[in-house]
Amino acid sequence: MTPDAALRRAPATDAAAALLGRLVERGVAHVVVSPGSRSQALALVAAELEERGLVRLHVRIDERVAGFTALGIGRETALPAVVICTSGTAAAEFAPAALEAHHSGVPLILVTADRPPELRGVGANQTTRQPGMYSPNARWEADLPVPEAVDPDGEDAQTRVLRSVADEAFAAAVGVGARPAGPVHLNVPLREPLSGAIPPWFDPAATDPARAEPQDVEGDRSHRPEDVFEAADGASEDDTAAIGGALYQGGGGIGESDLPAGADEDPLVLERGPRTIVVAGADAGAGAEDLAHRGAWPLVAEIVSGARFGRHVVHGYRQLIADPELGGRVERAVVFGHPTLSREVVALLSRDDVDVIAVRGPGEPLNLNGATRAADAVTVATGPSDRDWLGAWMRASRAHAVDLSPAAPDADGLASAEPRRRLGAISAELDAMRAPVDRATLVDAVWRASWPHDRLLFASSRLVRVADQVLPGKKVPVHSNRGLAGIDGTIATGIGIAVASQSAGAPGVTRVLMGDLAFLHDVGALLLPVGERAPRIQVIVGNDGGGTIFDGLEVAGVASAAAMDRVLYTPQEVDLRGLAAAYGWEYVRVETRAALDQALTSAVSGCQVIEVLLPR
Repeated sequence: MTPDAALRRAPATDAAAALLGRLVERGVAHVVVSPGSRSQALALVAAELEERGLVRLHVRIDERVAGFTALGIGRETALPAVVICTSGTAAAEFAPAALEAHHSGVPLILVTADRPPELRGVGANQTTRQPGMYSPNARWEADLPVPEAVDPDGEDAQTRVLRSVADEAFAAAVGVGARPAGPVHLNVPLREPLSGAIPPWFDPAATDPARAEPQDVEGDRSHRPEDVFEAADGASEDDTAAIGGALYQGGGGIGESDLPAGADEDPLVLERGPRTIVVAGADAGAGAEDLAHRGAWPLVAEIVSGARFGRHVVHGYRQLIADPELGGRVERAVVFGHPTLSREVVALLSRDDVDVIAVRGPGEPLNLNGATRAADAVTVATGPSDRDWLGAWMRASRAHAVDLSPAAPDADGLASAEPRRRLGAISAELDAMRAPVDRATLVDAVWRASWPHDRLLFASSRLVRVADQVLPGKKVPVHSNRGLAGIDGTIATGIGIAVASQSAGAPGVTRVLMGDLAFLHDVGALLLPVGERAPRIQVIVGNDGGGTIFDGLEVAGVASAAAMDRVLYTPQEVDLRGLAAAYGWEYVRVETRAALDQALTSAVSGCQVIEVLLPR
């Protein structure tokens, strides 16, 4: 910047400083930026925050990648990352991440730069109607006033309004009252000059964890636009009038989440008696296992639940739920998270003869049978447990447990002085080392290699269903974008999880387990900026040459082989080694379990693609 430019101030930059500075004070620690002209003031303030050590800045040229990177950060930290873009189609690229954030209950703040209102709908370049773009999915949204003047001391009406908006946005993103966390949209219209010097009053306070807590917004004010300016720092409706007013929308989402009930003061007491199971869907967390333990009830925990551990985990739960003597006798189901991986669980929770209690958590409320009761918390009544009920499930569970452990070497044979026996043991060991990898051994190897200091992200590919069917219990931090169960954005989400989980020098590796089509769908996420610190991440691609998930669906019995391949399997022959090299990622190709175990357990210092060849 030239000396003359350094002296110039711009309303756009003052507004960006007020908005982003307050978000940082509230607890935002990560900002993701996609470059653009209209958003330059926001981007330059973000760079200033990085320079001062107040945020981690992540730059992504693809807005869809940026959105999912921010989503991954929110998944890992439970605090919103801010993601910034310019106007036009750039803002539309945030939509997939906004949808997933809504349905998964992940905090996210979308900041879209825009042309001023007078240029909307008149054919101006790179201009569309951005206000309300994410309305069905936004917890709260605001079309901000156009900043018209610089602020001499950081105390004028414009700055107070923007700080108040930041308070509202942060509170809505992390969850207000009974409303779950989710995406917030701030549309920021700006006039030229589009950037200037950082204002001298810009000095965000160091983050106080207490200030990062959501405000106690009486009556859920995030849905009362007339009250928005009564938030922190004394902003008022007079301030709005002083800067020309602004259009505010409510937002909220889909279905029952539009009108959340107030939080329960006391937990729901689960009486003894009804034959009960605990169901843990995506993002359920450890609370599901704790309830199963306290209630002495069977635990049906999806692999993406974060609750597949403990003594009451049910193996082969799909078959057992379909069994009339077990699943058919269930009288009550207590649900944590969002179950999506099996039709058997969905059928159970849709039954009108089962008392379904859904513990409120992230994402959309569950009510598959039209009579599901929602509870903020549950507890177990005193009294004797039904040991016969739990015992029947545990016996059946043991019969369905899958042991994928590699056979132990024949130590005696290898040490034998008898040549024939020793050669036989050596041959058996070599056969085991050369055994090809199938889907079950792939998911087992990744599961065994991952520990509590690591992170594991499952793509919505065939492999997550295989993992759900065969893997045992283990307490490992697990993520998956099961809100809408799309394959898009998986690599970017994994990178977001990795950078967040490894901040401040924390140990561990983030592993992303995915199919080849999910990998190719998000391959642009492999592009990381020169000079930006790369996380420790392994993207493990089970490459079976196309979408083999469809081979197990009804369509395989309907479509001709040619049509099936053409429009569903969609075969591909992409050189993943070349792709990895083009983006500067380390590449490893494995074909045997021994080679896979070695790749997964070797030291990881950066970004790595592991390709595992699988049969169709």
